[in-house]
Amino acid sequence: MSDTPKPDDVMEDSTAPLIEHLTELRSRIIKSVLAFIIGMVILFPFAENILSFLAQPMVDIMRARGEDPGLFYDAPQDAFFAYVKIAVVFGFALVSPYIGFQMWRFVAPGLYKEERGAFLPFLVASPLLFIAGGSFAYWVVMPLAMNFFLGFSGVVPMVTSALGIGADTAGTVGDAAGTAAQDNGFRVFYFGSIKSYLALTIKFIVAFGVTFQLPVLLTLMGKAGLVSAAGLGSVRKYAVVAILVLAAIVTPPDVITQSILFVVVYGLYEVSIILVRMVEKKREEQLRADGYYDDEDLEGDLDQDMPEDPLFKEFEEDE
Repeated sequence: MSDTPKPDDVMEDSTAPLIEHLTELRSRIIKSVLAFIIGMVILFPFAENILSFLAQPMVDIMRARGEDPGLFYDAPQDAFFAYVKIAVVFGFALVSPYIGFQMWRFVAPGLYKEERGAFLPFLVASPLLFIAGGSFAYWVVMPLAMNFFLGFSGVVPMVTSALGIGADTAGTVGDAAGTAAQDNGFRVFYFGSIKSYLALTIKFIVAFGVTFQLPVLLTLMGKAGLVSAAGLGSVRKYAVVAILVLAAIVTPPDVITQSILFVVVYGLYEVSIILVRMVEKKREEQLRADGYYDDEDLEGDLDQDMPEDPLFKEFEEDE
């Protein structure tokens, strides 16, 4: 009797590992979603304090200008959904290390020991760089942006008074009031909504947090052999254009924040080239240690490829 397995048995054996992987993936996703919900529930009671923290750059600028800071909402549900949005964003940030750990536990068994050792530092560096980018946006970019935007508020003089238009209407309202209105003009002031300010602040923090991931992304691509330091250096001028476009998209239309983002991202790009070069050097040293790359073999290949010198040949025949 033959022991050769039937085709159905072979198919069942091949699908068994796939089912196990899908089951584990479902378990990791469920744990991550539960952690996200728990983080959102934990931070929702502190959403008002987080909003106060996020509004601090705007509050400081308005108080320095002698104005009363404040945010309004024009729909009954706007404040509630603003707090929910804060809980969602910062709740995810709170549990992101745990979610990253679940992703790592799913991917790590399929990696070699050297690959796990190479990938783990980037998994740790990624959230740290995101925190650094968000902190840079909050402490540096937001005050500059708020100072720039709120600098357009103030008293706007009336052009009609300078042209002599509206002199008759001043008397109908009252000579004193009409003269004061013509002299002082009208006031332009910031009366921001909680929804628009929160969207702007989160956009700043997320944009800078994501752009600070550039060294991690390019270094991982360098380890995988997808990019090289020489290649990144050769496309530097195209990278400058791409960074300028990125700065114009993710930041509001003012030169200050766009310039800051460009300088920061371009600096990270240069840092990435240095890191990729270090990765290539380490890879070359490992290849030399493993015997895959030998200078003597390379020199021998070069000698074989070089044309033979007639003078050197004649010297050998005389000897």
